[in-house]
Formats: sequence, C-alpha cells, structure tokens
Amino acid sequence: MKILVSADMEGATGVTWPADVLPGTPQWERCRTLFTSDVNAAVLGFLDGGADQVLVNEAHWTMRNLLLEQLDDRAEMLTGRHKSLSMVEGVQHGDVDGIAFVGYHTGAGSEGVLAHTYLANSITGVWLNGTRASEGLLNAHVVAEYGVPVILVTGDDLTCADADGYAPDALKVAVKDHVSRYAAVCRTPARTAADIRAAAKEAAALAVRRDPVRGGPYTVELEFDAAHLAMAATVVPGAERFGERRVAYTSETMYEGIRTFKAVTTVVSAAVEEQYG
Repeated sequence: MKILVSADMEGATGVTWPADVLPGTPQWERCRTLFTSDVNAAVLGFLDGGADQVLVNEAHWTMRNLLLEQLDDRAEMLTGRHKSLSMVEGVQHGDVDGIAFVGYHTGAGSEGVLAHTYLANSITGVWLNGTRASEGLLNAHVVAEYGVPVILVTGDDLTCADADGYAPDALKVAVKDHVSRYAAVCRTPARTAADIRAAAKEAAALAVRRDPVRGGPYTVELEFDAAHLAMAATVVPGAERFGERRVAYTSETMYEGIRTFKAVTTVVSAAVEEQYG
C-alpha cells in the first residue's frame, strides 16, 4: 500500500497569520516544526495502518518548508517547485492507493484561517462547474482521474467541513477552530499529533484504488480583486474574460484544468504590483 501525503502549511497546527507561513521570517522558522509534526504524525499513522510506502509531497509556497530530518525514516519526501501536478504530484504514476491532504485550508472568498486559493490574495473566488472551489476540491477532482481516493484531511474546522463536500468518506482532523482569517483556537502539537496519527491509522483502510473518474468537461472561473489581473490572465490560451474582474476556461480533463489554473495564477502573480496590487 502506497500513500501520498499532499502537505500544505496554512492548515497546520498553530498557524494563524501570514508570517507563520512566509519563508524567511522567524515565525515561519518556528512553524516549520509544527508543520512537520502534523505531517510526521500522518506518516506514522499510515505506517501503523499497514502502509508499505509513504511519499510526502511538499505543497506550500516554495515547497521547501518541511524538516526532512524529523520525518520517519521509512517515508520519502518530494520537495521543490515546478512539478507537473503541483500539490498532488506523484499521483499520476499508477502506484498510489490513497492520498491525504494535510495542512489544507478553505478557498478564496470563504471564511477560514488564511483562506485563499493558490495566491495568498488577488483571487477573490474560484468556481469549478459553478461550485465554489478550494484547493482541496480542485485537487480531489485531479486525483479522482487517477482512481485515487482522498482518505484524510487536516486543517481548521471549516476546512474539515469543506472536505465533507468533496471527500465525504475521508477522515478529518481539525487542529484549530476558526475565529477569523488571522485567528484561531489552537490545539497543542502533542494533541494534534496524536489525533492525526490515530485518524491516519484508521484512514489507511480506505486506501483502495477506484475506477478513474472521467467527469469533464470542467469549467473553471476565477474572480480577481482588480480588473488588470483579469486582463493579464487572458494571456493564457483558452482563458476568456467576462465582466471586469473575471475569467473562465474549459478543459476536458482536470489534469489539463489544474495545469491551466497554475498557468493563470503564475501569470497573474507576475502582474501584481507591490503597493497597488
């Protein structure tokens, strides 16, 4: 049994504000340990549950945040940027039986601790075939094309509620309760590590490959906080502008859809000016 762990940082234990997740800040350095603790707890739980292999895919910002030296020696970690499937890289090789979304968060325009979708700001909403979409929902559709079920989701309480929509059978662990975008009631790392490990052990039983889902076409709509960002996004082939701040594109598969999404967000991030956005 092989498990893929997609590890994001905003939904990690103790993380509540931007400096906690921005590489290079003192707070980020401190929170790397908390983030690694959550991921390592998932690794240990999956191994407890009978997994033979656990691959951790770094999925936050520079994708160089986790502390490899703190992971169980039986795990492996994929770190660094520029991967074909970004946050769920590794799922496409046909050997993954289940995936965990660890440290996830809610989407742009929604309530939730550090809520966003790919870009920390600038994007005010994302919809997939008319449904407001978080990174979890988008990635769940990608992995479904490879027959891989989402078996565990960790983050704040609203992230767990969001996951009920796209992965109803998955185990969920809330490591903190949302108060505002930059505040939460947090559990201690000892408590969250125990909770995540126990949930991962149980979730291992759900790691059974399924028939690939071919649910396309997929229409992705993005709303930005400024008109010039929507204009910039249309540089990407297929992305068409409608209204002042919105663009949309349609893909036959979510493999294509998530890659186009990454292209759009990369172009838009380059069009953001430091002071005026």
